[in-house]
Amino acid sequence: MTKGKQKIPDHSDILIAGGGYVGLSCATAIKASAPHLSVMVVDPASDSQIENDERSSAVAADASRMLEALGLWTELLVNAQPINEMIVTDSKVTDITRPVFLTFANDRQGDEPFAHMVENRQLVKALRKKSDALGVIRIEQESVSDFTEASAMCSVNLASGNSVSTRLLIACDGVRSKLRDRAGIKTVHWPYDQKAIVCTVEHERDHAGKAEEHFLPAGPFAILPLKGNRSSLVWTESTRDAENLLKQDEFVFEMELEQRFGHKLGKISVASKVQAFPLGLRLAREFVKNRFALAGDAAHGIHPIAGQGLNLGFKDAAALAETIVNADRLGQDFGTLDVLEQYQAWRRFDTVRMGVTTDVLNRLFSNDNDLLRGLRDVGMGMVDRMPGLKRFFINQAAGDNPASPKLLRGEAI
Repeated sequence: MTKGKQKIPDHSDILIAGGGYVGLSCATAIKASAPHLSVMVVDPASDSQIENDERSSAVAADASRMLEALGLWTELLVNAQPINEMIVTDSKVTDITRPVFLTFANDRQGDEPFAHMVENRQLVKALRKKSDALGVIRIEQESVSDFTEASAMCSVNLASGNSVSTRLLIACDGVRSKLRDRAGIKTVHWPYDQKAIVCTVEHERDHAGKAEEHFLPAGPFAILPLKGNRSSLVWTESTRDAENLLKQDEFVFEMELEQRFGHKLGKISVASKVQAFPLGLRLAREFVKNRFALAGDAAHGIHPIAGQGLNLGFKDAAALAETIVNADRLGQDFGTLDVLEQYQAWRRFDTVRMGVTTDVLNRLFSNDNDLLRGLRDVGMGMVDRMPGLKRFFINQAAGDNPASPKLLRGEAI
């Protein structure tokens, strides 16, 4: 049976459910390092869905090194906007002025930015192109409906009725992963009663590569620079207020937007479709089972307050690919639980730590408590006067860690 023009094989050494940046980067990394392994990506998204994704992401320095090692970064860099400076304010929406309490200038060695802003659609399209060139079997507009695990193989059922046997099924099917539930993996989860409103705005003046995060009572309002006189917004509101905002006409929405964005970049206008996504914390209690592994949002969904969701996913992809390739080179069966637990040990602590950190930050800053505001403003002011501590935070945001997977250090597996 075929899907479009492509015949679906009945076996693949590795099958990845989900064709977002995590699934595609994992497939690309495995195939680039172990071309003899067959890798299949089952991707439910259509070309139009990818093109209509208005989100942009901060690609940390270590993630850009990974993309460079995979032969992708030069192409992406043409449209990537370096973040040259980050400022943090804390105020109410109605405040006339917004004092800056914390600034992060780029003073890293070699002037390497700690992050670049990249539009998600460009990232996914580049990964699709690269994975296709390497021989990854990519099945578009298809999904995994079920699977049955056995000791030596996993039988995967597709929505089209096809069945594929695989040595390892990797679930990259998002924060509401059905495959995670099917595997019996429990999660720690609580919703925030918040939604992130996402859109792109155009403005008269140059942003000079400056990112801004305004902590407002409802949550952070992040202005992230894109190429040209454009910025990506991640605007957190309560679920009720976000839904009401999305029901308003264009004039009312832009008035509310302007009140939060300010006039520093001149006249602004919404330049994309406005989208909203519910926010919450979800951490998988396990990342692996026999013949099964979680990666990306299927393993961890966190608040965007620190802009680290994409980078956690890239770390998963790099660590899982290295675990698989190393095991294969040693003649081991990479789908067995004892091998996959090496990946789990590598990634679980880091994701739990980031999940807890973003949870605490969101609770600390998404409120209208004057006492808490005073305490956090004093704390940010103290950090702003400590260059060594600020440099530590910048290096953490950039992902600098000698224990990182090889790809994140710019090395081939």
